[in-house]
Amino acid sequence: MARAKYRTRIAAAPEDIQAAQRLRYRAFIAGRNATDRPNGLDADPFDDICRQVLVDDVARDRVVATFRLLRLGCGAEIGKSYSAQHYGLKGLSRYRRPMVEMGRFCVAPGEDDPGILRAAWSALAAFVDREGIKLLFGCSSFHGTDAEIYTDAFAMLKERHLAPQRWLPRIKAPNVFRFAQRLRQKPDRRRALRSMPPLLRSYLSMGGWVSDHAVIDRDLNTLHVFTGLEVDSIRPARARLLRAAAVSPE
Repeated sequence: MARAKYRTRIAAAPEDIQAAQRLRYRAFIAGRNATDRPNGLDADPFDDICRQVLVDDVARDRVVATFRLLRLGCGAEIGKSYSAQHYGLKGLSRYRRPMVEMGRFCVAPGEDDPGILRAAWSALAAFVDREGIKLLFGCSSFHGTDAEIYTDAFAMLKERHLAPQRWLPRIKAPNVFRFAQRLRQKPDRRRALRSMPPLLRSYLSMGGWVSDHAVIDRDLNTLHVFTGLEVDSIRPARARLLRAAAVSPE
């Protein structure tokens, strides 16, 4: 059997967590007009309560992607999440089943192999099955805070992918772009998909949905939308493919 190109693993030591934080710094902070961080690390208090996942390039012995997971027993615990700092999640606080926040997902600058994202989703699929997760959620980020660059993307989100009313996040952050209220034009599908972050495209392809507004995060120099995906809504054929490829992090 051919050796896997990528391996996923749970951070097991302080140096693993620092490797994730260094990569996040390179992806989110360095050279992106974000607020700088000391010591070249992107760290915050949520690192202490999350499981950090690393994706390694086996041949090069190099971390090429990372994300963190916060498992919640049900929506009553959603106030602990990173997303709850930016969105009003009263609707989702009534969600009665296990959920997980996937946060700070990033790929090393210069790495563009789609296999990296597939490896990350394989690890996430294994976690979801093992933990009985029924809802995935998080923040999907667009680079920069100029919403006009992403008009087609936001118009497509409005037209096709808004959250069900019962789960729809409310405005909490002081600076937001209310795209569902402001945009009227029909989206150009090709331009919309080209400008969307790959992680968001993956969520949407499986039936994911988003908030009706984007948070303007000047600290990270991003626009982000709350993103949710109900596991039971994934089409059976797609779910089978995900489970077939699922590999638990080491």
